[in-house]
Amino acid sequence: MVLVVLGIDALDPELVEPARHPNLALDTHHAIATINSVEGEPSTHELWPTIITGLEPAEHGLTLDDDGVAWENPLLNVGSRLADYVLPDSVQSRLGAWILTNTTADAFRTPASYYAERGIETVFDAFDATTIGIPNYVVDPDETDREHQLRQNMGDLFERDPDAKGGHTSADPVEFYEQCLEMVMIRLARARRHLRGGDSELVFAYTSGLDLVGHIAYDNLGLQREAYDELDDFVGEVRADLDDTDELLLVSDHGLQDGVHTHEAMVAATDEDIIERIESVLDVRAAIEGELTGVDHRPDDRAVERTGSDQGDAVREQLEDLGYM
Repeated sequence: MVLVVLGIDALDPELVEPARHPNLALDTHHAIATINSVEGEPSTHELWPTIITGLEPAEHGLTLDDDGVAWENPLLNVGSRLADYVLPDSVQSRLGAWILTNTTADAFRTPASYYAERGIETVFDAFDATTIGIPNYVVDPDETDREHQLRQNMGDLFERDPDAKGGHTSADPVEFYEQCLEMVMIRLARARRHLRGGDSELVFAYTSGLDLVGHIAYDNLGLQREAYDELDDFVGEVRADLDDTDELLLVSDHGLQDGVHTHEAMVAATDEDIIERIESVLDVRAAIEGELTGVDHRPDDRAVERTGSDQGDAVREQLEDLGYM
């Protein structure tokens, strides 16, 4: 009765091996088309708003140019006003894209109110939904979790280097890897809590850990391969929590090989009907809505029936004790 959607940034269809990664391939999976930004490669900032709205970046307005995401971040407002006076539009566009791609400014946190204020519908509007960490769809701008904190404080573990093959370097790739996998664990643990609680018909959780590992693993492909192996185990834990009536959908915004975003994303599901009509990132919203409309995924009483009335609170307390919430 719950549809769980795991948004896994940079999950690459060419790197998922069904025999090795049964929980990333699920019962059915396939590659889908994605969309390039003005930078010439797929952009996280643009693509997750596209996935939740079904709209091209130019239509939802969160783009890597002077009219979109580049200047939505409050930290950049002063720079935006100054740029309007002293920089040509083309330079503003490139500068904004560079800032988003290459600095530690948290430019993923456009509030959810952005969509309603502009009359833009999202996949969450008509359903009882829980959203966890989705880039540029922030329900409470004052709330962060451990993934946000880790990402904002990476320091020399993840530094921009335009001369590096993947555009980034790490002072300690192994320590960086551990932080990235912790990020994945946090978001999937939060998804499991809401799945177990049965308090939503749609649980949509996002994590960027796999993408970050890929950006620094271009000269250590074993790290990226290990990340896929561990991620398969983590998704397997979510899968094990599913009831017979629940479904699980994995979706990515692009792939990532040799440190660079690739031009192919993927979907995987426990039910072939959910993804059979998904050909690109533009089709994901309709597929989710079709599943939620066609099957009763309304909240249930599983927390009491399956795990006891105190289980939901116990899981939450455990996450809080670990610093994950």
